[in-house]
Amino acid sequence: MRFRKIFSLFCLFITCSLLWLIHYNYNYTPSWLRRMLDCREIVTKHINMDLIFPPGVVCAQPSVHTSRPDVSLSTRWSAPIVWEETFDVAVINNIYKHQNVTVATIIFALGKYVRFLKDFLESAEQHFMVGYPVHYYLFTDLPNEVPEVNLGEERQLTVIKTPSINRWQEISLKRMKMIEKLIEEELLYTVDYIFSLDVDTKFHAHWGAESLGDLVAVLHPYLFGFSRKQFTYERRLKSQAYIPLDEGDYYYEGAVIGGRPDKVLKLAKTCRMQMEMDQANQIEAVWQEESHLNKYFLYNKPTKVLSPEYLWNDKKEKPSNMKVVRFSQVDKNYADVRPNP
Repeated sequence: MRFRKIFSLFCLFITCSLLWLIHYNYNYTPSWLRRMLDCREIVTKHINMDLIFPPGVVCAQPSVHTSRPDVSLSTRWSAPIVWEETFDVAVINNIYKHQNVTVATIIFALGKYVRFLKDFLESAEQHFMVGYPVHYYLFTDLPNEVPEVNLGEERQLTVIKTPSINRWQEISLKRMKMIEKLIEEELLYTVDYIFSLDVDTKFHAHWGAESLGDLVAVLHPYLFGFSRKQFTYERRLKSQAYIPLDEGDYYYEGAVIGGRPDKVLKLAKTCRMQMEMDQANQIEAVWQEESHLNKYFLYNKPTKVLSPEYLWNDKKEKPSNMKVVRFSQVDKNYADVRPNP
């Protein structure tokens, strides 16, 4: 009986000491406990992120009939596929602006790809997440050639000096590693969503909060609607990116990756590790990081899929079911901008 009383007093002492430590000096709280507290705060913040709708906002009742019978609106695992006329911008903004959502946008402009920066940034300021805080993180080996672009309120650009890379295929491996490091060191607990976007692109129309989700992928503009056997997956068994002929949902483009920081971190880390394993086995996946990305999405399904509106190609004619092109890869001569064939 006496032992239990002493043990209870000891537990009470330890609990009070921890509470005092946390309250008066958070920086000296044990790292394991800080991680638990930070994760609890992040999870609590995000649980209701997509559910809360501010009171007093009036909007039209949604129809039970689909407005787009010409396209698929969801995947087999019930993730929405975002097309024009499938969302209401006003309703979406009333949800997300109420939550003070912040977005980090990661860009890579190495070598001659720095020439695409001006159009990318200027068009993003006109169309990408307008009205939301956006922080661009630019990795470049030519920081002196970064153009001056007027950024809107609560939008900023951080330039990160990066060593030059001689092979564009090697950039794919390094890119996942740099995304992983940036999230771990700076973004994991400071932003709500992340997008990694190719710089040789341009925005043409609204791209907003309808694109946000836990794990976001975009459909490839050329392979959308093809059978899985026609997808250019990695088919060599030796590669970690290998996908059999009878597996696969869609073919996703590597130029757009998005989601919550923890989800994007897991994706980047997994793809980086698999590419390193391939490198050790002296094999390179047919489409480098894009091949590994498709392997990842096969077994870690995206929670939101963006239609080809969100990544078209300037060389390709727009089909009838494409009512708008929001973002596209610009037409270019690869031999002129890439450091090797």
